[in-house]
Amino acid sequence: MADLHLVVDRAAGGLAAQIAREVREAVRSGRLAPGTRLPATRDLARDLGLSRGVVVEAYEQLVAEGVLESRTGAGTRVAAGAGRHAAEQTPQDRDGRPHYGHRPTSPDLGTFPRQAWLAAVRHVLATLPNDALDYGDPGGVPTLRRELAAYLGRVRAADAPADDVVIVTGVAQGLSLAVQALARDLGRRVVLAVEDPTSPRQLPLLRRAGADIVPVPVDREGIVVGALPGDADAVLVTPAHQYPTGVVLSPARRAALVDWAGRTGALVLEDDYDAELRFDRDPVGCLQGLAPDRVVLSGSVSKALAPGLRLGWVAAPPRVAGAVRLARGELDLGSPVIDQYALAHLIAVGAYDRHLRRMRREYRRRRDALVRALAEHLPRVTVHGISAGLHLYAEPDGDPSALVAAAHAAGLSAEVVTPAHGSPGLVIGFARLPAHRVTEAVRALAATLPARTSGEPS
Repeated sequence: MADLHLVVDRAAGGLAAQIAREVREAVRSGRLAPGTRLPATRDLARDLGLSRGVVVEAYEQLVAEGVLESRTGAGTRVAAGAGRHAAEQTPQDRDGRPHYGHRPTSPDLGTFPRQAWLAAVRHVLATLPNDALDYGDPGGVPTLRRELAAYLGRVRAADAPADDVVIVTGVAQGLSLAVQALARDLGRRVVLAVEDPTSPRQLPLLRRAGADIVPVPVDREGIVVGALPGDADAVLVTPAHQYPTGVVLSPARRAALVDWAGRTGALVLEDDYDAELRFDRDPVGCLQGLAPDRVVLSGSVSKALAPGLRLGWVAAPPRVAGAVRLARGELDLGSPVIDQYALAHLIAVGAYDRHLRRMRREYRRRRDALVRALAEHLPRVTVHGISAGLHLYAEPDGDPSALVAAAHAAGLSAEVVTPAHGSPGLVIGFARLPAHRVTEAVRALAATLPARTSGEPS
């Protein structure tokens, strides 16, 4: 059993993060070789004079990252190959400068639960009957649809039986297929109201699917329902954590939106964006649970696990679900079945929930550190939105383009947001920015800004 020789600074705070960082460095340097058994959490906590919960949190984070593996009866060990792929590294861009993600909305891919996913795939390959590997229902394997229906009902208060859940490659495909289905039903292009501001990446996909986009302003309570166009066939919303402003659709607006859909016969396309990554409290339930006959709920594992898995879902009224399933069959015959069964296994055994709990704790640390650093070094940059997700929304006192350029120079992932209604702002990603590197990154950002934006005396 290894003697870790950890150095922990109690005055600096973030004790679990310090322990995790020390162990990562020991693995990366080769001091802790793959297969090395670590002290039990109780023993290490006693040696360090800390609570056992702090050590448990550090070990859980490292297990989630694939640095360590833990098995009942075998203790906690350094994972095979951890020194090659899972140790913490500061990524470098082409000029050799540090950078922390290319998109502000990307998760920390270094925390992908490799061991849990590997165990799920092994279980699937060991137990799956041969016939399950054949062409199947393009709407998704029944096992995953059942697990997702139960999960969405438990976690998001959704009201969607498994037959009305369709597996897609992600939210983008789910929304596109729903718009295609609506356009086919109407026999014309869809008038689609969309929150303003919103993600510019999905708009070309929606237009290609048959939508004419109408921007509708967002304020502190979410989309302004009273501004919805009278001829809208559908509205696309992100009520759990609006992108990019970070606001939550208020109870009054939720009720008004459901009432509007009922009166007009329009569909509500609900992108359940960041719903699983709220840090300050439990998230409110989804809109779909309030009006399952009028709301199409779309979600994915892109933020919770990794976008490269290309796994998402649509929970829709039966007619829409059937049309989306048919479109999937015409498009590509469905998603890879082994990955679908692996995700179903992760959900069934609780590994998906455990991973999300770990990531909520870690992302909250990173967001809190970024908010504090901005308040200290860039006091004229105002942060908006709830404590949630993978990005924060900010309004600078000055040109946001200058702030984005400075952020990129400091290695941060940031984008300008230019709404049709209101003032421009910016999105800053924090998911790939380790908490212990936040201050130096923000200092570097502030050092390159004009005095007016940085908050220095003019």
